Formats: sequence, structure tokens, C-alpha cells
Amino acid sequence: MISSAVKSVVGSVLILAAASCAQHAAPTTQPVFFPPPPAPPRLQFLTALSGSKDLEKQSSFNRFVAGENQDQKLDKPYGVAVWDGRIYVCDTNAGVFVFDLKAKRYGPLKGSEGPGKLLQPINVSVDQDGTKYVADPVRGQVIAFDRNDEYLKAYGTPGEWRPVDAVRFADRLYVVDTGHHVIAVLDLASGAQVATIGDRGEPDAKLDRPTNISLDRDGALYVTDSGRFQVMKFDREGRFLAAFGKAGDNLGHFARPKGTALDRDGRLYAVDASFNNVQVFDKGGRLLMFFGDGGDAAGDFLLPAKVTIDYDNASYFQQYVQPDFQVEYLVLVTSQFGPRLVNVLAYGRAKGQPYPTDEELLKQIEERRRKELEKLSKP
Repeated sequence: MISSAVKSVVGSVLILAAASCAQHAAPTTQPVFFPPPPAPPRLQFLTALSGSKDLEKQSSFNRFVAGENQDQKLDKPYGVAVWDGRIYVCDTNAGVFVFDLKAKRYGPLKGSEGPGKLLQPINVSVDQDGTKYVADPVRGQVIAFDRNDEYLKAYGTPGEWRPVDAVRFADRLYVVDTGHHVIAVLDLASGAQVATIGDRGEPDAKLDRPTNISLDRDGALYVTDSGRFQVMKFDREGRFLAAFGKAGDNLGHFARPKGTALDRDGRLYAVDASFNNVQVFDKGGRLLMFFGDGGDAAGDFLLPAKVTIDYDNASYFQQYVQPDFQVEYLVLVTSQFGPRLVNVLAYGRAKGQPYPTDEELLKQIEERRRKELEKLSKP
């Protein structure tokens, strides 16, 4: 866990930091914002989805005739992705499940039988055209499904690697291969491996135990390395560009880094399962904010695993948004345990409130940090 001393000093100087422990005393019916008041809010916790009853509606007549619908729930979710009104969740113990926000239905991925059968799906990503790529290390393949959730094809030969995450850019599929500690680069059409990333260069540029991958708008790769306690940034040719974080219990450090996501402004969201939070970095790797804490309250996480950002489906959750909060995009975070398994938050700003730019925020953070540390150093 992040040490309490560091939290009390640094957490007090992050204007956008979420001191989520303050939320435990608030009733769950009240809106939950990060950071909590009086700071201007950046994130609102909207709701959580854990099973069929969180989505499906049953009329009173059907309930009288057929009885109460049985709640079908996720068991241990990890990966999550959103496309066209549907939320796809990798349940590592049961398969890929779909929350269809349009039809208000919940159930297994349609094409995951026969040749599309999944054994232990870990991560899922979705192209703009609706193609899904599901990484299954037990099956030993990345399985593609089309826009209608039907089986399309499988990449890789079982037994020759261990794929745990996959994302597509242009005509390449970038796959995290934990068996060989690299990013395998596949030709999207043929499935042939054309390159590897993370196995050359200086020692500080080599991957140790890669686990998750995400891409920014320009196609740069962000690879979570649990062995290095960092998020490593590469270009698509495999050249090492930067590293975010390091091992430790300070803010901006990692203990158990997991999934990542990037918004359109290049901010990096990074999950830490040990801290039970998500940290947000600017393009230069400087910490802007964090949100979440371990617990059962709204806005808490228990062993979070994956984060994803979505700009297209906020309308499905507008009923939960406070009237004066303007949503820019959704942030979804999976917890592997607890009462709230797929947490839905909205990033935005309150109407009429002034907000600093990221650069202004960082200057304020550094100045406040300096003053707080000076106070602590005095006898």
C-alpha cells in the first residue's frame, strides 16, 4: 500500500488527487466525485455492473408469472472493452460476457463456442470496425470475433507462446507474449509473426514480465511490466521511448501494475492492484492525479485489473450524471472481487468552475509539495 505518511503529504497537494478514504462516510446515494469537495471534480463515479440484475429489467407481471429472474453474475473479471453500446468483460473463470446496453441484456459472447471456444480469456480489445481480439493464454491463441460477435479466426499456435493481451494498429496485431517476455508483432492478415519488441537494446529498455498493452492515437505502445514495476513506452518499430513509474509506495510508483489506457490528450491511466487505485500521468510521466482505494464503498476497488476509456457511449449512463457535470468520456475499471466488478466513471468538469491546465496543475503541485515538506522538516 502507499504509505500513510506519503499519502498525507503528497495527497494534500494534488488538487486533482482523489482522497477516496473521505468517501467512506458519505452515503452511496450521494454523488461520489474525485477529488472530493472542495476541489473541482474531475471524475464522477456513476454506477457498477456485476451481473444481469444490474442491466436487465423484469416486468411485475413476468415476475408474478415466472418468478424472480436468477441473477447471473461475473466471477473474476479482468479485461474490459466497449463498442457500440456493448461492454465486453473477460471473466477469467467463465468466458467473455456482454452487457448489451441497448437491448438491456447480459450473456456470454455469441461466438465463443465451437472454434471460438474460450478457456481462460484475460484481455479483450475492440477495433473501430467492431472486431474483437481476445487473448487466451490457456488456449494459447488470440481469438478474433467480428462486429456481430461471431468467430472470425485465431492467431498463433497453442503451446508455442502465452498471449495475455492484444491490440491492433494498422495492419499489425501487437500481442503480449509472457512466455517469451516480448511483444509479438503479427501480420494482421496472415497471422505470421514479423517482429518482436522488448528483447533488444540496453538493459533498461528490455521487457522483464510484460502483462498488458495499450496504444495511443499515434500508435505508440505502452506495455505494463510487472517485473520492472513500470509502464514501458515503445514506438511501433520497437524503439524504447520512455518509462513511467518505478517500484515503491510513493504516489507515481507501482507495486502491482496492471492494465492501462490513454485518453485523446495523451494522459496515461494505470491500474495498480496493490494500491487498489488508478494513477493518471501526463505525457512526460508526471503524476496528475489518482483515484480509488480498497473497500466496498462506491468508487472503491478490490484488486482492480483493467481500465478502458470510451468516448462514444456516455449517453447510456447520462441518468447517473449530476446535472452540473459535463462528461467528456467514460472510464471503466474492473475489480476482481467485491460488490462492484465493472465500475463506470465519467471524466469531465463542473459547469462554471475554473480548472487549471495540466501544466498549471503540475506547477501548483510542486509548489505545494515543497511547502508541505518544509513544514514536516521543521522541529
